[in-house]
Amino acid sequence: MDTSAAGATEPAGPTSAEPPRPADPATGRPRMTRPRARVATGVAAGLAEHLRVAPWLVRLGFAVTSLIAGAGLLLYLWLWALTPSEPGETRLTRRAPIAWILVGAAAVCLIVAASTGGPVVDAAGGAPGAWFGAVLAGVALAVASGAWATFIDRPDPDRGPRTELAIRVVATAMLALTAVVLVFGPLAYWYPVPVFVAAFAAALGIGLLYAPTLVAQWRDLTEERTRRIREEQRSEIAAHLHDSVLQTLALIQNRAGATSEVARIARAQERELRDWLYAGDAAVDSDLGTDLRDFAGALEIDYPVTVDVVAVGESRERASGELAAAAREAMLNAARHAGGEVSVYVESRPEAVEVFIRDRGPGFRLADVPGDRLGVRESVIGRMRRAGGSATVGPGAGGIGTEVRLRYPSPSEEGNRG
Repeated sequence: MDTSAAGATEPAGPTSAEPPRPADPATGRPRMTRPRARVATGVAAGLAEHLRVAPWLVRLGFAVTSLIAGAGLLLYLWLWALTPSEPGETRLTRRAPIAWILVGAAAVCLIVAASTGGPVVDAAGGAPGAWFGAVLAGVALAVASGAWATFIDRPDPDRGPRTELAIRVVATAMLALTAVVLVFGPLAYWYPVPVFVAAFAAALGIGLLYAPTLVAQWRDLTEERTRRIREEQRSEIAAHLHDSVLQTLALIQNRAGATSEVARIARAQERELRDWLYAGDAAVDSDLGTDLRDFAGALEIDYPVTVDVVAVGESRERASGELAAAAREAMLNAARHAGGEVSVYVESRPEAVEVFIRDRGPGFRLADVPGDRLGVRESVIGRMRRAGGSATVGPGAGGIGTEVRLRYPSPSEEGNRG
């Protein structure tokens, strides 16, 4: 009747991917949730773990109590509607093809209706036999299969729209065939009114098969309209802030001076506001240019420095790479020892990625740095050498300041050199 992937062969304790369920302080038992890996809905497995009994006992209890005026079925549906899924990062999975099971059950009911239908009336005379109830049950199961395929299976990557379409085609064919057999078969002569009602129910079932699709499309259109309204509002807010707040922050920076405390705070606020207005959700491991811009913003808060980052070309280097780490160390040295204005230029070419960090400080020679100062030697030059790249430190343009040049070859160039 349900339910979940939990079984007697599974480990009792929580796995590393799924955190332990919080316990109810009143009973000491885990709060009832439905597992993310389940057979169908996870109700029986979740209730079994909550009660600390075997899942098959819970399933048997649902089946037996369903014979008592459908009490077990009502309880099952109530728990399915109100019990949340357990928290976790893994996606929901269902092993049982419930939609196809419902289609099969509908086919069985319709076959039973065809085999039991005939010139048999009850003692009162003129009443249809068991075939009428079987037809209605088959129609209901077919409609339920379409609803399950649309609302449950369609978002599942293991099934998706193809399964939904196949379910709908098979169920439609079954109901259409049922209606034709009822109207043109011998039952229409013996029971005209019940046959009309059953055939109408089959035709109505065909319409209800496509109702979930219309509901899903309406929901998608509503969500799209909501997103569009939000984007329009966001654009209006961005335009207003650009014309007022951002220009005010830029004016504060120009009036206060690039290295003053007020200018640094204004520049940091401007950067955060621009990121909020124009930047999308950043990936967990962003590209090199995005990472260096974020790091530049942090430096401007901690040091009296203005850092401009320019990225050219399609970035292939990740923020977690050695090149990014060496570039951040060079930027930190420039902010700490030179201050003022620092320029960072990132150029991505097919054969290599290069990063130039230039400052306008007093400059220095690498040979004059004490041997125990390993920031440049190990964190920049040594890091790039170990990663297969190169790093050079020299005077800036016109002999002013310092320029650090980092170069990291592409994998194809490394292979050609090897």
